[in-house]
Amino acid sequence: MDAKTKMEWAEISERLQGLRPGWHVSPQGHLERRYRFPDFAQALRFANEVAALAEAEGHHPDLHISWGECAVETWSHDAGGLTGRDFSLAARIDAMRGAT
Repeated sequence: MDAKTKMEWAEISERLQGLRPGWHVSPQGHLERRYRFPDFAQALRFANEVAALAEAEGHHPDLHISWGECAVETWSHDAGGLTGRDFSLAARIDAMRGAT
């Protein structure tokens, strides 16, 4: 399947299995995960790292930062749902974060 083509639920479910635990599909059909940190500064640092990665990829997730937490929410606006780009970005964010 093309990286820009909206996926059907069967493929989404299969691709979720390939991501680290914590990723889920929201009721709105967005791919989401919350990352926890010991303080606000580390959550903000992570958000900035994700922003740099997203800019390099040309695919920009929504980032929600709060004390000790950064939530990542991604979907492909132009496709109207999840595509291979979302799963690729999620895997790269997990790799950047390490095992946690």
